[in-house]
Amino acid sequence: MWVADMDFPSPPAVIEALHQRIDHGVFGYTITPQELTETVILTLRHDYGWEIESEWIVWLPGLVTGLNLACRATGEDGDDVLTTVPIYPPFLTAPKYSRRNLLTVPLVETGNRWVFDFDLLENAISPRTRLFILCNPHNPTGRVFSRKELTILSEICLRHNVIICSDEIHCGLVLDEDKKHIPTAALSPRISDRTITLMAPSKTFNIAGLGCSFAVIANPELRKSFQRAASGIVPFVNTLGYTAALAAYRDGGPWLEALLIYLRENRDMLERSIAEMPGLSLNHVEATYLAWIDTQNSGIQNPAKFFEDAGVGLFDGAQFAGPGFLRLNFGCPRVTLKQALERMKNAMSKL
Repeated sequence: MWVADMDFPSPPAVIEALHQRIDHGVFGYTITPQELTETVILTLRHDYGWEIESEWIVWLPGLVTGLNLACRATGEDGDDVLTTVPIYPPFLTAPKYSRRNLLTVPLVETGNRWVFDFDLLENAISPRTRLFILCNPHNPTGRVFSRKELTILSEICLRHNVIICSDEIHCGLVLDEDKKHIPTAALSPRISDRTITLMAPSKTFNIAGLGCSFAVIANPELRKSFQRAASGIVPFVNTLGYTAALAAYRDGGPWLEALLIYLRENRDMLERSIAEMPGLSLNHVEATYLAWIDTQNSGIQNPAKFFEDAGVGLFDGAQFAGPGFLRLNFGCPRVTLKQALERMKNAMSKL
């Protein structure tokens, strides 16, 4: 239960579109379908009230590619890239791969949720900090950052002339019905001008293996720098990735509505179960299908191995710069989740 994709079949509309494309029989070079670009623009307008232009979109074969390109497109060798921890592991490796220095600031727990310490964050910005990498909704803590939080964060970055790269790959998976995803770049034209937004249909519609993502970059100079960093290295999106993305965004709405209901019920069951296991704790998961479980009061020395030995494979939090934590993927049939929680409960009872 460690890898971040779901055990559910993709939307029927996606599967049907792929069958039709396969039946076409020709799989040569391709370009981005105009209908897909138009559908993305309509989706961002409808879901978030965010108006973008077609030329702002840069198609990518994966979101991690975008993280690495953002590091290379901003600043120079030896400059600093800042992010918060715990965080999705490629945030921690992309600066190094790009000959940048990684700076990290911890998120803090307050009132059953993880939040920014803005004073700590601003103080961590060095004279050579050129980029801040944000994850929202947040992987692994499941936070949906509020407009106020995003605005304060963005103003700090603007004040210090720091570009924001906002990974929003889980934006379609907000579980709390009183919360809404807000694209960082949609806050204001000033913020948009200094932001690289990364999105994809992959997590929401369970099509990660088809490799289709995109960046939205309003600033033409920043966009050119991003595209230059990709030149000669980053391949085009494959034909089936485009096909699946178009079908997902255009026709996947009813499937997604049903998915969110199911994930909420899984989330609620998971939170109740973890609360009943002494030594484990879990802050409320607002979005994603990922839970960030705290084992620090359990006395378990190697929690990932402990639960793997009990028959449950979880992601070791140390790889997120969060030792003592585990990430659990609840994007699965409820019978699987129940079995996992029962194995965890049994293992804890034997301590």
